[in-house]
Amino acid sequence: MPRRPNYRGRQVLFPLGIVLLATAGFVLTAGLNRWLVFLCGVGYLGLLDDLAGGAPRGWREHGFAVARGELSTGAIKAVGTLAFAAYAVTGEDARPPTYIAEVLVLCLAAHLGNLLDTRPGRAEKVLVLTAAVVCLASRSLAVLGPIAALIPVVAACSWLTLRERAMLGDTGASLIGGMIGVLLVTTLSPLGIALALATLIAISLYGEFRSITAAIERVPLLDRLDSLGRAN
Repeated sequence: MPRRPNYRGRQVLFPLGIVLLATAGFVLTAGLNRWLVFLCGVGYLGLLDDLAGGAPRGWREHGFAVARGELSTGAIKAVGTLAFAAYAVTGEDARPPTYIAEVLVLCLAAHLGNLLDTRPGRAEKVLVLTAAVVCLASRSLAVLGPIAALIPVVAACSWLTLRERAMLGDTGASLIGGMIGVLLVTTLSPLGIALALATLIAISLYGEFRSITAAIERVPLLDRLDSLGRAN
């Protein structure tokens, strides 16, 4: 596996997310599962960005690149994620407004994974927090079913990322963000989906113009949770 410098300039394995993607693909071979199709899809789109992505970062820069007639892996990833999300949610039999909201939740959650993956272990911790909340709210572990097969691999990957031995890359970050989206879509009521969508839109817009890391560092509790387990 190739290496790239992380946020501190340390050379680490990259992209570790390919391990998570391979696991999702292996599980998918056991039977067609629309949620795994979505997760594999966003994982492969993230891998495309890892291998062929250029300088543009964020929605604005990718949009400007497309407007200039340049090929943007980010634009490809956005369109592809939308298509995979639309396919996955089709089986939910939701009414049009809820259907659209669920598609957008899946898309923005996958994007959230990329926004979070600027520090080791951050995306994985948000996945754990989301899983804990939905399990407590439903009083059951059964809600983890759609992503259960991937949880042990995420745990193993987090051990490596927190110790700065590897980076998830967009491959793993998009897939973990997608897992968060799947948990939200499969457990929340229409009202909950609407609230989740509003939250994801707010975070995405904030991340487009401001630093999420700086925002976390300004809140002592969030900062302590964010650095928990991370190598010094």
